[in-house]
Amino acid sequence: MKLSLLTVTCVAFSITQVVAFPHLNAQALQDLLKRETKSKRCPFSHRDTREHTKRQSGFDPVAQRVSTTGEHAWVAPNLAAGDKRGPCPGLNALANHGYLPHNGFAPATTLIKALNQAYGMSLEFGTFLAQYGTVFDGDSISLTPGYSIGGPTSLSPILSGLGLLRTPSGLSGSHNNYEGDTSATRGDLYVFGNDDQLQIPFFQQYYDALLTDTPAPKQYSALFPFRQSRFNDSIATNPYFFFPQFAGVLVAPAGFAFPPRMMANHSEKYPQGYLDKETFKSFFAVSGTPGKFTYQHGYERIPDSWYKRPIGDEYTIPAYLIDVLEYASQDPRLLSVGGNTGTTDSFTGVDITALTKGVFNGATLLEGNNLQCFVFQLIQAEAPGLLTGLYEDVTAALKPLTDVISKNLNGLSCPQLVGLDQSQYDRYPGYKKSGGGI
Repeated sequence: MKLSLLTVTCVAFSITQVVAFPHLNAQALQDLLKRETKSKRCPFSHRDTREHTKRQSGFDPVAQRVSTTGEHAWVAPNLAAGDKRGPCPGLNALANHGYLPHNGFAPATTLIKALNQAYGMSLEFGTFLAQYGTVFDGDSISLTPGYSIGGPTSLSPILSGLGLLRTPSGLSGSHNNYEGDTSATRGDLYVFGNDDQLQIPFFQQYYDALLTDTPAPKQYSALFPFRQSRFNDSIATNPYFFFPQFAGVLVAPAGFAFPPRMMANHSEKYPQGYLDKETFKSFFAVSGTPGKFTYQHGYERIPDSWYKRPIGDEYTIPAYLIDVLEYASQDPRLLSVGGNTGTTDSFTGVDITALTKGVFNGATLLEGNNLQCFVFQLIQAEAPGLLTGLYEDVTAALKPLTDVISKNLNGLSCPQLVGLDQSQYDRYPGYKKSGGGI
């Protein structure tokens, strides 16, 4: 089925807001999920997506094999000379194997192709992630729009758009707009002082939680206690913990879903994939044995004799959102926008009614087209403020995104959001410390 990226995102995103306000227990969330998946507004269902997972096209060793030789042979990054590697092990590995430019400065079009070619991510999913990262953490007005997969730089021709007011942050500087707290293997920025270095204790927990000799879908399901523990750890240790709509609710789960979904090796025995622990270590630049692991930043590697997802069973946005909701159905806090309020163990959700000055509220978000209207208008309202100081002409930088939003809002008779009471975020020091969040 063909789905609009923003429409699909809207479904999960709007459920996020309902969970954040008012409070929802696990049974209420289950009821909400049933209601949404049966609704005509929601173009996919939990059942449909899981059945799609079962309709794998088998194993094709020729089509699914990913090259790690020739132009895709692994080459270590020269970090001292300016090569960039960042918080995403999958992107780091792509750069080390020449699927992305080795220096780590990736044009958006190259990112889309590489994610599909090497990992079996759908073109639609890759397009959204590449474009979002380009707008917020790279240069969307360059002749070659793209972004750094690591930290900021002025060396790449990508970062040469006229109208840039400063050097873009890259992924390593994207805290609370792309990268966020509760990562699977990285530490919270304001606790550890960086967000792109793997933390061995977290990796060890992930490693221990991976089931052996088990198909990837079951491996993912079994990781839920680990996901929950990382969320609890941020609440318990990080007074600046903030969990925004995109970087938190929708992106943080990727660290738990992407490895079994797109780093698992496929075979006749495991056509749905199996993420063995040696493959896991290779993708995360870890060597050694349990209790004696070592990590070398930027040295992520695609194993030899590695086979991606079946052709025709690419990892799509609907499949990812179902993975997100699988965990949230067991712990509704994972869909709660909010954060700690200056002390540990003080997590508080955002009041959506107050934020939108009464235009939207948790009780009516599921009525009519309010879901789409709320999400699209919130992005329109918040994005310009986050980009001020990066682009001279924010409107031009956002135009590709605002064109898509306007097309989706056309004819919906939306309640008109005339502004946001962003003072609702004042209680969250993590939001203010990072200069905002989305």
